[in-house]
Amino acid sequence: MRAMSLIRPKLNHKLMYVSESYSSESYDPKYFIDSSLDETPQPTSSGISEDLLHPPKNQFDGCPSNSESDYLESLSLDCVDYDENKMRLKLQELERVLLNDNEDVEEEDEMFSGPDLSMEVDGEWADQIRPTNLHDSPKESSSTDSYVSSIGSSNKEISQLPSCSLKQLLVDCAAALSEGNVIEASTMIEEVRRTVSIQGDPPQRIAAYMVEGLAARMAASGKYIYKSLKCKEPPSLDRLAAMQILFEICPCFKFGFMAANGAIIEAFKDEKSVHIIDFDINQGNQYITLIQSIASIYQKSNKSKPVLRLTGVDDPESVQRPVGGLKNIGQRLEKLAEALGVPFEFWAVPSKTSLVTPSMLQLKPGEALIVNFAFQLHHMPDESVSTTNERDQLLRMVKGLNPKLVTVVEQDVNTNTAPFFPRFIEAYNYYSAVFDSLDATLPRESPDRMNVERHCLARDIVNIVACEGEERIERYEVAGKWRARMTMAGFTSRPMSRHISDNIREVISKHYCNKYQIKEEMGALHFGWEDKSLIVASAWR
Repeated sequence: MRAMSLIRPKLNHKLMYVSESYSSESYDPKYFIDSSLDETPQPTSSGISEDLLHPPKNQFDGCPSNSESDYLESLSLDCVDYDENKMRLKLQELERVLLNDNEDVEEEDEMFSGPDLSMEVDGEWADQIRPTNLHDSPKESSSTDSYVSSIGSSNKEISQLPSCSLKQLLVDCAAALSEGNVIEASTMIEEVRRTVSIQGDPPQRIAAYMVEGLAARMAASGKYIYKSLKCKEPPSLDRLAAMQILFEICPCFKFGFMAANGAIIEAFKDEKSVHIIDFDINQGNQYITLIQSIASIYQKSNKSKPVLRLTGVDDPESVQRPVGGLKNIGQRLEKLAEALGVPFEFWAVPSKTSLVTPSMLQLKPGEALIVNFAFQLHHMPDESVSTTNERDQLLRMVKGLNPKLVTVVEQDVNTNTAPFFPRFIEAYNYYSAVFDSLDATLPRESPDRMNVERHCLARDIVNIVACEGEERIERYEVAGKWRARMTMAGFTSRPMSRHISDNIREVISKHYCNKYQIKEEMGALHFGWEDKSLIVASAWR
């Protein structure tokens, strides 16, 4: 769904592989077998250096590098007697009305045409948001720790099928499954498997993973497959490293972080003390760039630097265990801040996001409060999953803190409330753009690229296609849905400034393919590949 440079040690982790076939009757965990990491393609030199997880001691030396409020409130009440199934259906119906769920992603197809929406601010506070080598990577997903990896093996004979026919075959298979035609779907799955290759062109590569999601769904075993992939365990170092590579080779994620940091830096102006709360701090890498930028801005302006307090929230059983925990992340940031002369304090909150209360956040009077949600909110279940509605509950809690600014960065696609078949189509179109963008970045045989696709993209695709209910955790929403949620929680939009968008455009023109696009839409910044919006960043108050 934030990086230093990358290290790729030779590790002895065991990876899980899926078999070449599924039963249409049931799911058998024996299909997942251990395999040595040696069988996994190892990264080659792709311009990514080697100090991601354990940066060298001189890492931080030097300067920056190149209203429906009442209705929503009622959803969180606990002591109500109801038929749960009927209530859930009613809530989903209401949710579709409130969030305009018939709004398809056609709006995305037109998003890159039309007038710019921008707001001028003091350039002094925006020019420094774009160091030429921003080390920010997508936040760690709470989904599986392994991946489907024997899919479309490049060692087998591949029958050739035109890309348009391959896509149509996948769509027909999904339609058959949605209608309960298991035998017909099974035949099409086997035909697709004979055609795909994880080293082929983008349509072949995405089909290799989409078809396994369909196979898992056909076996009525999506949730069991996902469980067998140890989704509750922390990610391996391979997974973390692959996330950093994804950041480097699919920069729309980076642009999202840059936009959020730009809005945060602008909120610093005239403040003596700033407190940032990040509800999914991951490895803390977004704040490396932020601290560097703050140091540079204040050095040029000769103004006193404000005190920066950062509260990092993360599930102690999730991302942080392999990299030493929140304490190590805080120490890493403190070392950087000290080297750059930025007054800095770090407060760790090792807790699941849904359990965080205001008393845990160490709020102090006189501080300007900023809350950052980067690739976090889509993992929070909403009213379509549970009457608890953790997603809107968290937003209302944050609004009650009276923050000066809230930043939201998310994937721009609906995999949340869309029924299976339209969800499959949306996922295919979204990830097709991602796979196409990778094709412009790395060779098709690149081990780095294959690791990114397997570790980072394949498992999310399987979860979106195969899983339902609480087992489906990759629940993205389009920009319009996030606007509706934020508005209903009491927030008002704070449009991204023209300086932020101009700076990111400059980075794109200097360092990236011209097929990467940026568009301002209703105060938010959309980052896309050609005409497809992939990531949206917005700010609220």
